[in-house]
Amino acid sequence: MAAGGSDAGMTRGETPVEIVAHRGANREAPENTLPAFRRAIEMGVQGIEPDVQYTRDDVPVVHHDPAMAPRDVGGARPSISSLTLSELRGMSDVPTLDEVLDFVNGRCRLYIEIKASEAVAAVVERLAERRSWCAVHSFDHRAVAQAHTLDPRLSCGILLVSYLVDIAGAMRNAHAHDVWQNHGYVDRALVDAVHSAGGRVVAWTVNDVTRARELAEMGVDAICSDVPNELLIGVRRQEAGDR
Repeated sequence: MAAGGSDAGMTRGETPVEIVAHRGANREAPENTLPAFRRAIEMGVQGIEPDVQYTRDDVPVVHHDPAMAPRDVGGARPSISSLTLSELRGMSDVPTLDEVLDFVNGRCRLYIEIKASEAVAAVVERLAERRSWCAVHSFDHRAVAQAHTLDPRLSCGILLVSYLVDIAGAMRNAHAHDVWQNHGYVDRALVDAVHSAGGRVVAWTVNDVTRARELAEMGVDAICSDVPNELLIGVRRQEAGDR
């Protein structure tokens, strides 16, 4: 089954919800780097959420912002889309998506946030043989719909930071299975509506164990966090206490 698909409960022997490391274990290693992803896997997370940008020579790379930080490139702030991979590598050790895919290699789910809409086709192409453990999502719901058109078997999700009147309609229009909702807008009615539409709720970004437990009680399917280890421990402890 695809990441985010109907086999989502298979990891719930560890926690009642999937715990997803936001940009890797970003409190213990630089975000969106192989060391951050390695540490997240060591913690035992069920998923990792990296961000993807796109270089001038059509290479998807893992980086959150569309431009490099001045501290990384000596004061300048060039956009990644204006650089070739070679030029980017002369400034930073930003990993390519290929390197991240090869590194994770199915050891946990990989939920790829597409930041650069130009990268959709290149990302989808790379996931063709990795659908069982990879999925994509984006704030740009047109990019999500495009990904589905290119590969209808790939699990897709929409990112939200508002409470929509018709969440099922938004899912249907984008062909999305996962709803990545800012946790402040998650309530039981939303969870029920998404589940009734056949989808899953991923709450982001949750860094408080008490809030994570509340969300688990509501029935969310996954929680994305900057402190995945704290949530793995805290939510597991809650589950043990409920037995």
